[in-house]
Parts: sequence; C-alpha cells; structure tokens
Amino acid sequence: MPSRRKSLLFASAFFTSMCSFVIVCIVLATKNWVSSEITQSEENSSMKLIITYGLFQGVCSDKSGGISSPRTEFQVTDDLENTTMKTFNGVIIFLLVFTLLSSFLSSGFTCYNAISNPYQTFLGPIGVYTWNSISGICCLLNLILFAVNVEINKLSTELAIKQCNFFTDLEQTNTYGYSYWIMLLIIALNATTIIIIVFYQRAKYSKKKERERPLDSAPKDGILF
Repeated sequence: MPSRRKSLLFASAFFTSMCSFVIVCIVLATKNWVSSEITQSEENSSMKLIITYGLFQGVCSDKSGGISSPRTEFQVTDDLENTTMKTFNGVIIFLLVFTLLSSFLSSGFTCYNAISNPYQTFLGPIGVYTWNSISGICCLLNLILFAVNVEINKLSTELAIKQCNFFTDLEQTNTYGYSYWIMLLIIALNATTIIIIVFYQRAKYSKKKERERPLDSAPKDGILF
C-alpha cells in the first residue's frame, strides 16, 4: 500500500488530470474558437458578416446596412474546399483527440499510483510525466496551428464566401473566443500535475537520504563489527 503522503499527492494529480480531460472535451464540443467580422473593402458596399465557429460547426449572421439577419448554422468541414485549410483543421482535431487520450491516461496512472505501488517504472511518475508533456505540447501546437489557419490562410474569409454572394475584396477582423484560450488552462493543469509529482519524488528522495544518514555518520568501529 502507498504511504498517506503519496496517496494525497497522486490524488491531487488525479484531480488536475481529470480537469484537463474535461476541458479538452469542452474545447472539442464548443464552437466559440474565433469570431470574425467580414467586411467588403469597396467604398460603396456596406456588407458585413459576423461569423463564429469552431472545429466542426459555426454560426453566421448578416449585419449589412445595420440590420441583423437570423443566425444560420453551418458545418465547417462541409464548407471547406481548400486542401491546406482542411489539412490544418484535420491535424488540429487529431491533436486534440490525442490530448484527450493523454489526459485520460494521466488520470488513470495517477489514480493507480494513489492506491498502489506499481512495479513497472513507466506506470509510475515517468508515465505521468510522459502523458502530461505530450498533452501540453499538443495544446501548444493547436494554439499555433489554429491561429496560422485563421490569420495566414484566411479561414474566416473562406467560410464567409460560402455564406454570402461576395467573393472579392473581403477583409476579416478576428477575435479569439474562450474555446481557444482555455487550451492555455490545459497546459497550466498539465504543468501543475508534473509539479505535484516532482514534489512527491523530491520528498521521497529526501526521506531516503534521512534514513541513510545515521549509517553514514556511525562510528567506523561500529561498522566493522
């Protein structure tokens, strides 16, 4: 059976891992990744489209002439014809699913260590470090890839073209939503989990050193006999 200290620390790490898992589910399920205002740059045009979307679904509303039209929903993957944009979107979804798996495995490893002492090294702290590092790296890559797809590939403009009859001289102004920014919270939770396990290992090492110290400081005659 694990010590009380180990159980408490790994139970705390299990809690942060589960929070990370839940937040990844929220990120995948919600569509408030970015909200873009699409306008036509021609002087005699008053076309304005507000489009908010995530990885799978989005909504748009036409605010041309100051009058808002009913919000219409659309499927992101169905409206994308550009291969590069589709590839970026697919990679982001894959990385998020892998992040979900990593958070789940981290939860399993920390829970297992909270109630037992695994013999296999990878099932201990090393495994927790591995899965949380992978999860954090995947989230960081998603933050970068999605921003590149929106800002450089003009993803919002591409989606807006499918929702209106304007095809040229479109400008986009982007505001990133909570579904995008809470990936930073996932990274913070991964880091917290790692810090908790590092604290446990350091405490364990210090306790081991304290046990060895009386033997190191014992009289040489006592050691010989």
